[in-house]
Amino acid sequence: MLLEFKCSNHRSIKEEVKFSMVAGSDNTSEELLKEFGNLRILRSAIIYGANGSGKSNFISALSFMRDLVSNSINHQPGQGILQFSHKLSTREIPSEYNIQFVKNDVRYAYGFSIKQNLVQDEYLYYFPKGRQVKIFERNGMEVKPGDRYKAAFDVSISILKENRLFLSCAANYSKVKEIEDAFLFFNRDIIVHNRDLNKWSRYSMDIMRDSDIKKAFVKVLQAFGTGIKDLKVLPIDLPQGVQSLDTLKEVSGLLENDKIEAKVVYDKFEIDLMTEESAGVKRLVQLLIPIGDILNSGRVLICDELETSLHESVIFQIIQLFQHFPKDNFAQLIFSTHDTNLLDAELFRRDQVWFTQLNEERATDLYSLVEIKNVRKTENLAKGYVSGKYGAIPMLNRNFFQKLEEGTWG
Repeated sequence: MLLEFKCSNHRSIKEEVKFSMVAGSDNTSEELLKEFGNLRILRSAIIYGANGSGKSNFISALSFMRDLVSNSINHQPGQGILQFSHKLSTREIPSEYNIQFVKNDVRYAYGFSIKQNLVQDEYLYYFPKGRQVKIFERNGMEVKPGDRYKAAFDVSISILKENRLFLSCAANYSKVKEIEDAFLFFNRDIIVHNRDLNKWSRYSMDIMRDSDIKKAFVKVLQAFGTGIKDLKVLPIDLPQGVQSLDTLKEVSGLLENDKIEAKVVYDKFEIDLMTEESAGVKRLVQLLIPIGDILNSGRVLICDELETSLHESVIFQIIQLFQHFPKDNFAQLIFSTHDTNLLDAELFRRDQVWFTQLNEERATDLYSLVEIKNVRKTENLAKGYVSGKYGAIPMLNRNFFQKLEEGTWG
C-alpha cells in the first residue's frame, strides 16, 4: 500500500508537495479504512483542479519514480537521466522524489534526487517492528550500507553508475530480501494507467479466454446496463512471456498495435469490438479486467482522468469496488478527474479529496480538503468546489464577452 509521496522540481511542481493516503482524525466511514500499526490507511483518493494546474504532472512524478527504479539498471555510460525541472528552476536545483509504502506488512521509506541529469543522493530504510533500520544511503557514487548489510552490496556497488539508481542495481545483483521487496513494489505494485499509452485491450482479451472470467465479466457489463449478452473472443497469439499485467506494462505499445478480434453480442446482432463498438464499452473492456487483477493482488492503481469515455455511474461503481473490497486484499485507487458529481461527502471522506492549483509562479500547489477551514462533514462539496470555496478551479470571467468585443483580455 502507498502511505505518502513527496516531490519537488518536477514539471509544474516547483516547491515540495506532499500527498498522503494516511487517514486524518475524522471518524467518518471508519469501516473503509485499513489499520496498519497505529495508522489508518485510505483505500482511495481523488484529485481535482483546473486544466493545466498540475494534476497530470503529479501523477507523472509518481510514474517517473516508478519507471526509473525499474529501468535505470539498463542505463549506459554517458546516458543522462531525463530531468523534468520546473521552468523557473536553475540547473543547480535538484528534482527530489520521496515515498513511503508497505510491502509484505513492513513499512519502507525510499527517495532520491536528480541533479543535472545524474543521481545526487538516494536512501532506503525499513521499519521492522516499527523501528527505522538503514538499508543503504548514497551520496553521489558513495554508498553506505546499513550495519546489517555491510557485505551484501559489493557486486551492486561495482556496477553502480551516476545515471543508475542503487536500488535498481542492488535488486539485480544482491540477494537482500528487503531490497527485492522494495524493488517489486515499484516494478509490480504501482500501476499507472495512461489512457493514451496503455489501453490494456489486448491483455483483457487474452485473460477472457478463461470461460469463468469471461462469464463474470459479462455479468458485470450487464449490471452496468449495457445490454450486452456475450463476448466472443477469437484466439490470439501473445508475444512470448506476456501472461499477466506485470509483463503487459513493458510491451503494452506492441500489444495495442496488434489486431484484436472480438465480437460483442447483443439480442439481435453482434458487432466488432474494436471497429464498431462505442468508446464507452471499449473503455470498460480495457479497464475492468485489469482492475479485477489489481483488486485481487492488492496493488495501487493510479489514473489520470479516469472518467474519460465512461458514464459517471460506472466510475461510481469502480470507486465502490475499491472502497469495499475485502480487507485482506488491500488495493488502492488514486485518480484525477473533472467530474464534480463524484465530489460527494457520502462517497469520499474529506482526507480523500485533493486539489491542485497554480500559484503566482505558475507552480503547482497540492492540498487536501482537510487543510481548508470551515468545511462541514455534511457540506455540499460539489457546490463548494464549483463556487470556488476550495480554490483549484478557474472562475468564470463574467465580463468575458464584453472584453472579447473590446479586444481586451484578462
